[in-house]
Amino acid sequence: MSDAAQPTAAEVRAAAEAVKTALDRHLAAVERRTGDDDPAVHEAFNQLAAAGEVYDELLYDRYDEVTPFEIPGADDSLPPYTGPEEPHAVSVLIRRDYTVAEPQRLLAQAQRVEAAEFEDALTEDDTANTVPGALGILFGEFEPDEIASRHREFGLAEGDSTLWVTAAEEAAEPGEWLETPFEEADPQHVICRFDVSAVFDRDDSDDDADEPGTVLDELADDDDLEPLDRDR
Repeated sequence: MSDAAQPTAAEVRAAAEAVKTALDRHLAAVERRTGDDDPAVHEAFNQLAAAGEVYDELLYDRYDEVTPFEIPGADDSLPPYTGPEEPHAVSVLIRRDYTVAEPQRLLAQAQRVEAAEFEDALTEDDTANTVPGALGILFGEFEPDEIASRHREFGLAEGDSTLWVTAAEEAAEPGEWLETPFEEADPQHVICRFDVSAVFDRDDSDDDADEPGTVLDELADDDDLEPLDRDR
């Protein structure tokens, strides 16, 4: 980077102050949190991660120094981007994993949905009395983001999740990829990727103990599984 393009010392200082402000806001949100999935905490976390990234970049550009912070993700494992320079369409590929931690709670929630929608409470085939049927009912009734924020109410436990944003020259034709929605993802067309995993929470004593730094986990709001349609 040329001297003319380098950030000024004042800009670096301002970025550092922004990190301090974001830290205070994050701590305040954590202290006021209303539950494990408090959206205010998520928002403050994302703001802190963004402020830290800006400061890290400016610090490096100005002083050739780095911070001990890292936002985990899979960007380093992606191949070089070879997609269109000015994509006219993007695809968002999202995966969320859950385990059925409390089957009875899951079944009870599905039965409540059925009872609210049908006068006779349950359908004749008792779909809500099986785990696959209950999952189909709940994912058909609730938006994926709502299930993510209320997963414990539905007897589910969160696993890993990932979100890929891929570029395309033009949008796909209606129905073109519905039968195989994830098979044509080209890693070289991935613009950005965000991962959430318990692996980022490992202590320094784990396998990565020799890697310095503190990890700021990246939250990916926006992951959607397609709701399952129910034929009545």
